Amino acid sequence: MITEHTGATPAAVAAHIAEALRAGIAARGRASLAVSGGKSPVPLFEALRDQDLDWSRVGIVLVDERVVPPGHEASNGTLVARHLLQGSAAAARFLPYVGEVPAQFNAEVLDALVQDATARIETLPWPLDVAVLGMGEDGHTASLFAGAAGFARAIATDDRLAWVVPDSAPHARISLSLDALLQARELVLSIAGETKRAVYRRAAEKADPALPVSLVLNQTRTPVSVWIG
Repeated sequence: MITEHTGATPAAVAAHIAEALRAGIAARGRASLAVSGGKSPVPLFEALRDQDLDWSRVGIVLVDERVVPPGHEASNGTLVARHLLQGSAAAARFLPYVGEVPAQFNAEVLDALVQDATARIETLPWPLDVAVLGMGEDGHTASLFAGAAGFARAIATDDRLAWVVPDSAPHARISLSLDALLQARELVLSIAGETKRAVYRRAAEKADPALPVSLVLNQTRTPVSVWIG
C-alpha cells in the first residue's frame, strides 16, 4: 500500500497533507494531524502553515516527543510552535504530551507520563487523518528505535502511546505506538538524501524489527505515501 512520489518538494507534500485535512474536516467537522520533529520537517512546516485550510478545525499532536520541559530547545513541541503554528496555522489546537518533567526516570515514572500524555490527547479526533513520519539513517521512525528499552512494547501494544528510551539518541521519548500509527487514515513518509533512500529501499523489501520503518512499509492496514526528495 505504498505510493511513491519522487522529486518531492516541501510545497508538494504540504499540499497533499492539506488536502487530506480538508477531507477530514468535510467528513466529520474536524481533522487531526501528527507531525514529526527534528530538522528535516522545518521546510515542510513552513510550507504547510501557508496552506488554505480552516486551521481552527485541526488538532495537532506529535508523532513523538522527547521527555523535556515545554519550551526546551530539544522539544519537538518547541519546533512545531516556532515553524508550524504561525500565521493562520496558529489557530490549530496543539496538544502536547509533556508537562512537568521529573528529575529521575524509571519504568514506573515513564508509565505515569504516558498515562498523562494519553489523557492530554483524549479529545483529539481519532483516528488520525494524517501522520507525517521521518526516518533516521538507522531505520527508526517516530521514536521506534530498534533494541531500545520500551521498543518491544511500543510495537506490540494497542495503546496509543508508549515510552522508549533509546541508546543511540538523547532523552527518553513518548511516541505513538506502531498500532496507533497504523490506525491513521494515511501515513506520509518524507525522506531525502542518498543514504536515507538506500535505507528506505532496504526497509521496503520486508518487515524486520531491526529496521522499524519496515514495519510501517510492509503492512496492509494503512496507505503510505512516500515522498522522496
